Amino acid sequence: MLVTPQGDFLDYIPADGSVRAARDRQGRRIYIDAWGNLVATEMQVQRDYSGYDRRDMRRNRYRQVEGYPETSPDYFPPAPGGFDDDVTTGAVPDYRDRAPGAVDRSDLPQPMPGEAYPEQPPQGYGQSFGMDDMAALPEAPMDGQEFVPGPQFPPATAIGKKSSAEVTALQVFLDREGFSPGVIDGKKGSNVTKAIEAWQLANGETLDPNDTDSIVERLHLNGGMPFTTYEITAADAAGPYVASIPDDYAHKAALPALSYTSTSEALAERFHMDENYLKEMNPGVDFTIPGTIIKVINVGEPKKGKVARIIADKGRKQVLAYDDMGALIAAYPASIGSSDTPSPSGTVTVERIAFNPNYTYNPKINFQQGANDRVLTLQPGPNGPVGTIWIALSKPTYGIHGTPDPSKIGKTQSHGCIRLTNWDATELAKMTSKGVTVEFVD
Repeated sequence: MLVTPQGDFLDYIPADGSVRAARDRQGRRIYIDAWGNLVATEMQVQRDYSGYDRRDMRRNRYRQVEGYPETSPDYFPPAPGGFDDDVTTGAVPDYRDRAPGAVDRSDLPQPMPGEAYPEQPPQGYGQSFGMDDMAALPEAPMDGQEFVPGPQFPPATAIGKKSSAEVTALQVFLDREGFSPGVIDGKKGSNVTKAIEAWQLANGETLDPNDTDSIVERLHLNGGMPFTTYEITAADAAGPYVASIPDDYAHKAALPALSYTSTSEALAERFHMDENYLKEMNPGVDFTIPGTIIKVINVGEPKKGKVARIIADKGRKQVLAYDDMGALIAAYPASIGSSDTPSPSGTVTVERIAFNPNYTYNPKINFQQGANDRVLTLQPGPNGPVGTIWIALSKPTYGIHGTPDPSKIGKTQSHGCIRLTNWDATELAKMTSKGVTVEFVD
């Protein structure tokens, strides 16, 4: 098959004399036009897509945009500044050569876009987490805690030198499968490696993260290419948003809602992205203008299933969800406990689930936040201390919850609880019910 630099399958045969054939550095035949532009790369394929093309299943997920050349769900952004016509790196072209800088974000708020949640948790819960970016968990268990070994995983193949677009394709595939890499940012890292290992354990096969052509084939059969376009709506631009999220809980409690601080922050969460990555994919874009068409991640439908057992693996910093047959059906990177407030050991159960919860801070039963010495009620929102989800556990003040800072998941600590990205916590909550066991292992 012939694949264009934009990752599409070429639906015609170039006329004789219109292109010249050459070889790229990987030995593949490429076709170049009279101006020296890469037209297509010839790739082997072992599958017949004619009867299995499932891209249309996702076409209604995004608002239809008329009269714009890049509205296909299979479209992904070209490389700004030009693409090296002499080199191809698989079916997903690179569109950036540099890694993004640090995530420039205020903090988060209100329910995930497009969703409204009715439940509110009872007051007084929440051994949650603070806003500090703390160090990694200690490798050894805390004194007095029993060491409970976690499950063993087949090791993942190390990811070689891959473009950010190729890494993004891998992240999108894992995210669609229910084995979350955390924020999608086009970067290799421990969260991606853990997701690969969990996927391998669940599927009984090895996933080669360096075989981009195979990843693209899998994406083609499960929702299409990793990038798509989206038109910013008036509701997206309107919010409501807050100017900023203060660190002090007393100041947080004074806000009417712990909402998003910008349209870009809200859209980044909706499409499971690092906010800085979203901005980098759309240079110079004003996200506050309705009708603006932007490039985003082509996320999949939420994982479906019924969870019967959850393992919180403190050593791996990962939450594993199993069905009633013992099959691993989903996995999420997590921040679990800290040296000061370690997470519990042993087995507890899910007591209740609250969507879009408020948060009650009580210094007598929670951690000490700043100089606050009285009970404070913080209003709901994705930028609240527990994000958009609270899954209360049978051990008082402990739970599984969301976060206002998704880029730090799996890389920092919490105040004893299990912290996930808001979208991962939402997906897990919708598959979980009261009485599900949660086992803490090391």
